[in-house]
Amino acid sequence: MAFSADELRVLRRALAIALHPAPLPDEDVQDCLRLAGSLDEAVGEAGRLRAFLLADLVRYRNALPGSLSGYLELLQDALAAGYDPRPEDLAALRALRGGPVAAALLERCQVLAERSVRARLAGRAVPATAPAPRSRLLALPGGRAAEPDKPKTPAAPARPAAPSERPAPKPSEVFPPRRRPNPPPQERAAG
Repeated sequence: MAFSADELRVLRRALAIALHPAPLPDEDVQDCLRLAGSLDEAVGEAGRLRAFLLADLVRYRNALPGSLSGYLELLQDALAAGYDPRPEDLAALRALRGGPVAAALLERCQVLAERSVRARLAGRAVPATAPAPRSRLLALPGGRAAEPDKPKTPAAPARPAAPSERPAPKPSEVFPPRRRPNPPPQERAAG
């Protein structure tokens, strides 16, 4: 994640205020709220991208052995992003271990899977598959609250999340298949 110069300025000011609380001008409060919104959006986008990549990995795994090179590339990318290999991945790699890349990935996945199991048995937290949602920023120290003096009412029952308006694209929609170029037609010579 990269910050722009303006976002870094707001972040630096917010950290200084957190260390030395003081009343904030409305402009600073709005800047902090905009930065919090941008961070929420970036975290949500990262979660959507991760979900898309994991779904893509499952599609490629289900299409094995025809999608061997694509599957191995996606698995390497997913492992680099912190993906915990599933038993299905280990089984697929065992079936493909004749190739050097698949054999190396199998060894790496077995180490990661064993480490994950040991961590769960020891009671330590294992990285989640999706980032936990962050609570909204309602007030800043020295600033004004987002909802002033609202009487507390019992919380309404949580509604199920609405499906996203735009479904995740299929790999064939994002990366259309390559077409083989047709050879130029040979012209017949009269003679």
